[in-house]
Amino acid sequence: MLGNAMLFLIIAVIAAVLGFSGIAGVASTIAQILFVLFLILFVVSLIRGRR
Repeated sequence: MLGNAMLFLIIAVIAAVLGFSGIAGVASTIAQILFVLFLILFVVSLIRGRR
């Protein structure tokens, strides 16, 4: 999941450099959502792993 977030971030940066602002905005939003989801699942797995 973190890899997918990084992939969308790279796509957003490339699209922004090339001037595709709509695609860059959507890709960066997807990257942010995936990163937050990764963090939530990571914290949950840390908490559940200690029990």
